[in-house]
Amino acid sequence: MLSSIKSGLPEQEPPGQDWDAIRAALRRYLRARGTSHDLIDDLAQETLARLVELQRTQQIGSMLALAFRIADNLRVDAHRRESRLITGVDEELRSDEPSLNRVLDSRRAMEVFQSCLRRMPALRREVLVRRRLNQESCRAIGADLDLSTKAVEKHITRGMIDLRRALDQAGIDLVGQD
Repeated sequence: MLSSIKSGLPEQEPPGQDWDAIRAALRRYLRARGTSHDLIDDLAQETLARLVELQRTQQIGSMLALAFRIADNLRVDAHRRESRLITGVDEELRSDEPSLNRVLDSRRAMEVFQSCLRRMPALRREVLVRRRLNQESCRAIGADLDLSTKAVEKHITRGMIDLRRALDQAGIDLVGQD
């Protein structure tokens, strides 16, 4: 029989129970259900304490069945407490601001874009800037620059290829960012 010092149970244990065997069965039961190792002893101890209290006031038909039920309830309660703690921490640390890595990658991408645009032929750069940044239509750009719509589209395509190539050479992948 467990000593009250080892188990933390009251001095007056009800006779006839093998508390060591119940504790061992509880530990096996909790381990089989995937309970984390740091919680197994605590949950087994709490279960035993509750069993002793219940046995003093009620007639218990199956001590192990009740022990397993109590242990399951304690396991669920522990999981809920842990989930609340994790959720609370995540919400406190969450920010709408971009991560530092994202900011640095974006700055680097802007440097690559600017460098690439400076190296582009003037007409391709103007067409690309007017279409992508100023949102002008291909027809309006073509009319202003005396180009066909197809020629404007080709300048945009070639400009985008130049930008993509420059990003690839710099090792920047904007699509893969968070």
